[in-house]
Amino acid sequence: MSLSQFRNAAARLQFRALRQRTQLRAHSTSTNANKTAESATTKTPTASATASPSLPPIWQRLGPLTTAANAYSRSQRKRPYTTQIAGALVIYLFADLSAQRIGGREHDPKRTARMLLIGLAAAVPYFHWFRFLSNNFNYASKTLSIATKVALNQLCFTPTFSTYFFGAQALLSGESLEATVQRIRDTVPTSWLNSFKVWPATVAFSMAFLPFEFRSIFSGVVAVGWQTYLSYLNRQAELLEEARTLARGAADAEKVVVAAVQERQEQQATSAAAA
Repeated sequence: MSLSQFRNAAARLQFRALRQRTQLRAHSTSTNANKTAESATTKTPTASATASPSLPPIWQRLGPLTTAANAYSRSQRKRPYTTQIAGALVIYLFADLSAQRIGGREHDPKRTARMLLIGLAAAVPYFHWFRFLSNNFNYASKTLSIATKVALNQLCFTPTFSTYFFGAQALLSGESLEATVQRIRDTVPTSWLNSFKVWPATVAFSMAFLPFEFRSIFSGVVAVGWQTYLSYLNRQAELLEEARTLARGAADAEKVVVAAVQERQEQQATSAAAA
């Protein structure tokens, strides 16, 4: 083989090797591109599902009610005492108007004024009590935490508040201390037993599902009905006290009549003996 033929053969071999490497590289690139496309296609639904925003809580999807609730929440964070006092006045006003309407009597402005004064005085302590419950008794078990808070509310706050409510009603209406104590005896046990039908479920729901700033407004809605019941129960106790007063008056009158009759008989007997 001549030198020129050898060089031509070597050049052809180099060209063939270069062409094979180019084909292999192109095939590898195409395969990698297909794998990347398949991987992207497979991952697209997951990425899309991950990127889709989750729905907000239901209380944030109620339109005007959500707007009002958010405004209340902002007000409570900025001015908690003012918000609690204003809310208490609204609650006690509607409760008293409802209770007086149920009673079927003409509206008594003095009774409404007493209710508003009682609600005004109770608003801030009520707020501090539920903030105390929210900040304490938070155990590892959420169920244990809620059960503890519900039990403390029923055993401590509910009878204390009922005693304050009915005692203040009696004192502000001009009752004596003895009559006030009797009013508490007539109303507190009954109201405390009936509170088990309302407040354990209310407190448990608010503690489990609602942020702190929304618990007051939720409890306030329930409290309208509850204060209506307390006001009605207080009115029944007032009627019972009036009946007792009339009965005592009738008994005293009867004693007077009996004493007068006995005295007249004695006078007649003395006159007959003298004659």
